[in-house]
Amino acid sequence: MRFDVITLFPDMFNVVRDLGVTGRAHRQHLWSLGLWNPRDYTHDVHRTVDDRPYGGGPGMVMMAGPLELAVESARAARCTSAGQAHDREGVPSDHDVASQQRADASSSEVAVPGGGYAFSDSSDVMSSSSDTPVILMSPTGERFDQGVAQELAAGAGAIIVCGRYEGVDQRFIDRCVTRELSLGDFVLSGGEIAALAIMDSVLRLLPGVLGDAESAPQDSFNTGLTGLLDSPHYTRPEQYEGGSVPVELLSGHHVNIAVWRRQQSLALTMARRPDLIIAARKAGLLSKSDEAFLKTLTQREKIKQ
Repeated sequence: MRFDVITLFPDMFNVVRDLGVTGRAHRQHLWSLGLWNPRDYTHDVHRTVDDRPYGGGPGMVMMAGPLELAVESARAARCTSAGQAHDREGVPSDHDVASQQRADASSSEVAVPGGGYAFSDSSDVMSSSSDTPVILMSPTGERFDQGVAQELAAGAGAIIVCGRYEGVDQRFIDRCVTRELSLGDFVLSGGEIAALAIMDSVLRLLPGVLGDAESAPQDSFNTGLTGLLDSPHYTRPEQYEGGSVPVELLSGHHVNIAVWRRQQSLALTMARRPDLIIAARKAGLLSKSDEAFLKTLTQREKIKQ
């Protein structure tokens, strides 16, 4: 598993690389990380990566050229022995950046008046055999969920593009991006925090990342729970501030424990995310015993009313 991230703030990804279960997995070489700053692929003294939008309006728009060159470098690194020209973390050195830029300029970039970028069709990297997904974090993208996390975890990783400012030049999206993802109906200052969340959710699904192989299948939204919310959890002490551990969990009877957890999952999902119950029912994921328990919950609510 390898993630390559196109970002103006590569230091933000030290968190997922160095800390927690993902940091431990990185040290165990279960996954690798490449970081690519679009400013390293500019040609002016100010290392400009954004400009005013055509048609007017507030904010600035990220330019297509530096982003595409960064994606090309990430693709090349993935296709050549895990990027031999880069250091252990996949971050290019100053010498490597200069060499890569010269190679990019000679192979695919054509200078145009005004300092812009044009790319010749004959050397378009998008026509390469690489099938690595290029994901743009965007509020207009499809909603990221556990199903998408499991889908990505079954692959070899992705190139993730973190936008900033008002947006990203649509021509870069049209040429390079294969998928747009969003965490939800809200806007962040940039795509980095969203990318970190996606990487963490994907990496924890890899074999060997979590201490217990059974942990991930019991997560909320996982197919192991038929897409429902997880049940409550308890640990020592058995008594805490007047609260007790449910007797079912103390019984040692595995069947009874499984039934209790399933019912708690159903009850919690019905109370907080009834849409997940509807989706599971439409997909035929609810058993007869599930439906019977849900019916008792409905009857209880009618009595309360």
